[in-house]
Amino acid sequence: MSFRKLRPDIYSVGAIDWDRRLFDELIPLPEGTSYNAYLIKGDQKTALLDTVDPAKDYELINNLEHLGIKNIDLIISHHAEQDHSGSIPKILNMYANAKVVTNPKCKSMLMDLLSIPDEKFITVNDGETLSLGNKTLQFIYTPWVHWPETMSTYLWEDKILFSCDFFGSHLASSELFAKDNPQVYRAAKRYYAEIMMPFRAAIAKNLDKLKDLDIKAIAPSHGPVHDEPKLILDAYRDWVSDKVKNEVVLPYVSMHGSTKKMVEYLVDALMQRGVCVKPFDLTRTDIGELAMALVDAATLVIASPTVLVGPHPSALYAAYLTNALRPKTKFAAVIGSYGWGGKMVELIKGNLSNLNVELLEPVMVKGHPRAEDFKALDRMADEILNKHKGLVGV
Repeated sequence: MSFRKLRPDIYSVGAIDWDRRLFDELIPLPEGTSYNAYLIKGDQKTALLDTVDPAKDYELINNLEHLGIKNIDLIISHHAEQDHSGSIPKILNMYANAKVVTNPKCKSMLMDLLSIPDEKFITVNDGETLSLGNKTLQFIYTPWVHWPETMSTYLWEDKILFSCDFFGSHLASSELFAKDNPQVYRAAKRYYAEIMMPFRAAIAKNLDKLKDLDIKAIAPSHGPVHDEPKLILDAYRDWVSDKVKNEVVLPYVSMHGSTKKMVEYLVDALMQRGVCVKPFDLTRTDIGELAMALVDAATLVIASPTVLVGPHPSALYAAYLTNALRPKTKFAAVIGSYGWGGKMVELIKGNLSNLNVELLEPVMVKGHPRAEDFKALDRMADEILNKHKGLVGV
């Protein structure tokens, strides 16, 4: 039993998944996650906002039973992904008169994913309101946060924004409210980096849609409730802005030591010039940590040895991942080593096509680096510093 009271007649009734360590068979979850569902009891109707992952449906059901909920009139579905929608069919079986309230695009997806029949739906338009009696829900379309059908719900009387994945964090916590906990901020940044960053432009537009609302709390579908919403709103405004920091992200892999010597030299050279640098050994790195570092960095440098004629697969994956995440990085470069030749630089650059970056002159070394190669790395460090000065006022 994990239901908790947000406000009078408003409850968190979802589930905490303390032990989950991988999401979508892709995203590491070092601190678990939660599947947040919320119950709002109006004096005329009762609404359930989202459900939980099917693996945890028994927790949602237990919470509703312990609250003595005999009737649910409306199930608000903000997002069709199954960690939020997957238990809707079971709830519909339990509460036969309930209707699923969502937008037309989400309705279509729920019908495809969960085989919910057409007659169980009520569709709403962007900005439309729905009354529970003494409580009023307003639906706000927030597309591409992070699927095309996503929306949020604003509860007027209590000034709570139920935002689904927007402003969420993969964090299993016994604390209902986030306060200004640095752990929650870090988890929210990681969540943004891994899931939201590819949709930065859409998120900026959706933030603008929210700016006139008086929001006293933000209740997302993962992680704690933001009872001091200015903190997370300001963080998102910063993350989606075009502002970058005097930082270099340096994912690397080295097979026989040549590339590692180059990386170590460049790290020292950047540090001596006052540039923050974050190296990531790709044979050990948590991709979530790498993604977080990319949120603010002005420059990306990928370092790799040559394998046959191309980059090491781990370096190519780092390029592919960065290309998919589309950070606001402004500059990119490649350094590395080779034995007899190859097309490593071309292949890495080809996998950065989504990035709006200026490509700096690469530094490629045959065998172990020599004095002239270290001088080339010094020139790269100088160029990076000068580029950063023009952007972030170093």
